[in-house]
Amino acid sequence: MITFGQQAAMASGGPPVPRATHLTTKVELTISCEKLMDMDVFSKSDPLCALYINTSGSQWYEFGRTEMILNSLNPKFAKKFVIDYYFEIVQRLKFCVYDIDNNTYDLSDDDFLGELECTLGQIVSNRQMTRPLLLKDKRPAGHGTITVSPVSSKYLWWSDPFLEFYKQTETGWQLAHRTEVVKNNLNPIWRPFRIPLRSLCGGNVEIPIKVLFFIFLYVSVKCSLGSHDLIGSFKATLAEMQAEFECINPKKQNKKDYKNSGVICIKRCQVHKEYTFLDYIMGGCQIHFTIAIDFTGSNGDPISPQSLHYISPEGYNEYLAAIWAVGNVIQDYNSSKMFPVFGFGAQVPPTWQVSHEFPINFNPANPFCEGIEGVVHAYRQCLPQLKLWGPTNFSPVINHVACFARQAIQQNMASHYFVLLIITDGVITDMDQTRTAIVAASRLPMSIIIVGVGGADFSAMEFLDSDDRLLHSPTGDLASRDIVQFVPFRNFQVSGSLWFITVEFFLNISENIS
Repeated sequence: MITFGQQAAMASGGPPVPRATHLTTKVELTISCEKLMDMDVFSKSDPLCALYINTSGSQWYEFGRTEMILNSLNPKFAKKFVIDYYFEIVQRLKFCVYDIDNNTYDLSDDDFLGELECTLGQIVSNRQMTRPLLLKDKRPAGHGTITVSPVSSKYLWWSDPFLEFYKQTETGWQLAHRTEVVKNNLNPIWRPFRIPLRSLCGGNVEIPIKVLFFIFLYVSVKCSLGSHDLIGSFKATLAEMQAEFECINPKKQNKKDYKNSGVICIKRCQVHKEYTFLDYIMGGCQIHFTIAIDFTGSNGDPISPQSLHYISPEGYNEYLAAIWAVGNVIQDYNSSKMFPVFGFGAQVPPTWQVSHEFPINFNPANPFCEGIEGVVHAYRQCLPQLKLWGPTNFSPVINHVACFARQAIQQNMASHYFVLLIITDGVITDMDQTRTAIVAASRLPMSIIIVGVGGADFSAMEFLDSDDRLLHSPTGDLASRDIVQFVPFRNFQVSGSLWFITVEFFLNISENIS
């Protein structure tokens, strides 16, 4: 795990101290047409204007398109074209107008209403340029005309900068992290961030990392274009990262007297060791196993055979099966064989207040059950004394276990690891609080396995599992690792092997704790 400290950037055209105005000239083009040909039978044409730019010889590429305007032969397009203006270069432009008749992106199957070919120099030398539209064979396109109106603008390059960090892979550079945007600042300082070592450089501190420096473009102080521009970039290995780096813009590096486009100073770069599951076991680690059981009303009345808490004459239900499947493996790694077990979502005697963190043996001073047999016994004794209620809140019990994991990590030795088994039937009610609790717990020696019983919608559990990408809290804080494994119980029940539940869980721990 890597922690990057504050990074500062300075825009610099040559000397290290920047000037307050680092500007470039852009031209904004507004397009309108009049007296277009009417290509539709029962309505008027639906025009759109596409702009093409010629960069070399006969090579044209599409720069952009306006919006389509319905039923108009005299359209005034709202979308503008913004182009870099170079006095010393002949910039050839072609404006093509089409009648849009379908939903495809290809314009070749739409009716052609005419075009204008000119240079950007011709446009900027006129406050407003109106010319007739021509067909491909250069004949007039009816009486149609096009008007191009230029506006010169200065865009503030130094406004709203951000950085992107890229990892080198076999297929190219892959985005690993993007910083926040710092508003209106020529010398920005970004917040510290944490990122897994494998995500940034595959665990190899000698592999280059690429950093790109961007800014958002503005027409004025109040109007953003919604796009961003590359100021410069640099490459460095993680071992070299705590230093100052010149950002080089590849379009400018061959110009005379060009030095750099800014300086990035990485003030702090630290690598933090986070122990693997095997490190904990080989170091004599004790696994502390906590069970949390869902007693919300959505499970159904326990005396009804349709209830998920109904215990069959054979002494079976899905809750008991999940406890046996995971607990029998976990208990081998705990010498005391004593397990705290909590319930949530029920009204608890004697006050009958709803609780989301009550010991099922009703002994807050000693919530431990002896062995998995003791857990099963306490569950059977507890069930008839509760009133199943709601809602389904996970965060209290997650924070409870995290509190002990946090105390253990302060000992600075891999001697304790905490596993929380949550068995539940439904949708989480406190999703935001649960996400926050999981992200905080991801930095502790702790993992969570969620077993979903019944046939409810478990999409929220899949989201928390976050196999595809690390979980974010509602405030944007990123989890250090994936500590949650969700298992839909009935998938394994059908396969006839509850053992797969524990296999899934331990694969999760061994692969994702780093």
